[in-house]
Amino acid sequence: MLLLYNLGVRFYFILIIIASFFNKKAKLWANGRKNTNYRQFSKSAWFHFASLGEYEQGLPVLIAYRERYPHTKIIITFFSPSGFEIRKNTSYADAVYYLPLDTASNARKFIDAIDPAIAVFTKYEYWYHFFSELHDREIPLYIISGIFRSDQVFFKWYGGLHRKMLGFVTRFFVQDDNSKHLLQSIGISYVSVSGDTRFDRVWANAQNPKSFPAISEFIQGKKTFIGGSTWPEDEPLLAKLAVDHPDWKFIFAPHEIKEEKIHRLIELLPPNSSIRYSQLTASEVGSHHSPQTLIIDNIGMLSSLYQYGQIAYIGGGFGVGIHNTLEAAAFGLPVIFGPNYDKFKEAKDLIALQIGFSISYVSELKKTFDFLTEDELRYQSIRKKIGEYIKEHTGATEMIMGYLTSD
Repeated sequence: MLLLYNLGVRFYFILIIIASFFNKKAKLWANGRKNTNYRQFSKSAWFHFASLGEYEQGLPVLIAYRERYPHTKIIITFFSPSGFEIRKNTSYADAVYYLPLDTASNARKFIDAIDPAIAVFTKYEYWYHFFSELHDREIPLYIISGIFRSDQVFFKWYGGLHRKMLGFVTRFFVQDDNSKHLLQSIGISYVSVSGDTRFDRVWANAQNPKSFPAISEFIQGKKTFIGGSTWPEDEPLLAKLAVDHPDWKFIFAPHEIKEEKIHRLIELLPPNSSIRYSQLTASEVGSHHSPQTLIIDNIGMLSSLYQYGQIAYIGGGFGVGIHNTLEAAAFGLPVIFGPNYDKFKEAKDLIALQIGFSISYVSELKKTFDFLTEDELRYQSIRKKIGEYIKEHTGATEMIMGYLTSD
């Protein structure tokens, strides 16, 4: 099985190299791993994140660790360019790298260089050679905010190698009881149900969000619908909703801000009804005839943008899965999203509590919007329940740090 794993890793690398000739993200992935000279460290703390979402998820633990051990050097690695390119200059780390390809020689070389005293991986990503090398050197390895499903390879008859990877982990901090029971079913008992560190992250952000005066001026006191991390599959539905409700302001923060994506979104909206954030001027936002729709054409605003809204739509649910619903929920906003949410525990929680809503068609979106706006008492009750849900699920960081600092 290890032979097949090694062949699979190399085959994946070859596919990325081929794709890099015509795909920007693949090119960044490949070039970022070329001729990297790793700085030498001693007894560092290594935090790995698959991408930007996992970085935001694990950031509360990273910050807490930095505060607890201010003299320890922190190394961050990313698998994806969407994490590395945005956070490569973060002040929370002493060095940020792409995770090298998972081979035995790469694992030895990288771990020799950074010399970690501890390794922390967030949510998922299990790499045989890195995990094995850490285990052989008796370096503690922790998985935080982990979540497991019965359909994953670890729990299949052919998942022996992947179960062996799990055996290299010192302790799992998982999001729910189901994950703990699944791990116990394959003989892994070093598991703590800590919850999801994202709750700590979004709660802290909601208490002290960034302020955007231009957004306040654009809204002009009107109720505002925010589409966060929207994809092309989401946007036609939201555009129709905007047409039906000219008394509301709409803010779109697309997942991708390429020019062709922005232009496509603008074309879905009525002529002269939208403006890009980069084009806002004092005269336009203060005008009685200011546009109905604002399109955010930069990265980094969304987590604080929800403070200006009453309802949020979270994109990605018509693709591989929804983006972060908790950022909006932390501000008390009811959240709507597409049908592909089964892999996201928080989305299922929100639906079960009737404070989150999944839609598949524009008619369902309109019906949900009406449900949330026709009864003010009902709307305020939903907002209260959302706030209680977020607050009740904070505390994962404190629990995890209790283990990390005691071992």
